[in-house]
Amino acid sequence: MLLNGRNAIIYGGGGSIGGAVGRAFAREGARVFLAGRHAEPLQAVAEQIREAGGLAETAVLDALNQEAVNAHADDVASSAGSLDISVNVIQHGDVQGTPMAAMYVEDYLRPVSTAVQATLTTAQAAARHMMEQGSGVLLAFGGSGTQSPGQYLGGLITALEAIEAMRRQLAVELGPHGIRVVTLRSGGIPESLPADLQGREDIASAIQDATMLGRAATLEDVGNAAVFAASDMAASVTAATINISAGALIDW
Repeated sequence: MLLNGRNAIIYGGGGSIGGAVGRAFAREGARVFLAGRHAEPLQAVAEQIREAGGLAETAVLDALNQEAVNAHADDVASSAGSLDISVNVIQHGDVQGTPMAAMYVEDYLRPVSTAVQATLTTAQAAARHMMEQGSGVLLAFGGSGTQSPGQYLGGLITALEAIEAMRRQLAVELGPHGIRVVTLRSGGIPESLPADLQGREDIASAIQDATMLGRAATLEDVGNAAVFAASDMAASVTAATINISAGALIDW
């Protein structure tokens, strides 16, 4: 098991991406602490993990609430004995479908502010413990990685690029303490699209058509990549982003 004995907090653990990461981590032996704003989806993921023989606990909190995030991280580190992995995959509240020239400033800035604040708050809470341990991994779902971001995505691309800038800065500051910082990026995960999303099938087809492999990344792919990034198999990987876009995003 690649993550045997590790303790991982997953912010946004009740969502499709967070759930996939949580299940994959637990499969590889990690004790998973799922955090998010709503109890029901967190409990659903936790039950799936437990039914498969894994260890999972839940906590209702807002990743933007620094006091709550700090208290929860302290509790995990104290009760579990360490805090080894921190994953931030919360939703950013972005508004899409409106040209930038016609957007309300507040709608554009919301995902940027949310992404930056949640990334910093969760990273700070984990880093305090990881620095004492001399090891740890910070993982996020990050940047756009493309020269052509597409139309009408609002502040999402700016938010994702901000996460990548923070990934680089956190990596250089925390690296001397044995802490790695990695992001995953994709061209979209069709399975993560809400079932009631208008035009869902067309969007899923567009995501697939943009790839080089003729298939989009799946939630299982996301979980597997996250396991690799968080494990000792990636011990030399930091300040990096792992491209799981199936060729939709090209690294230059």
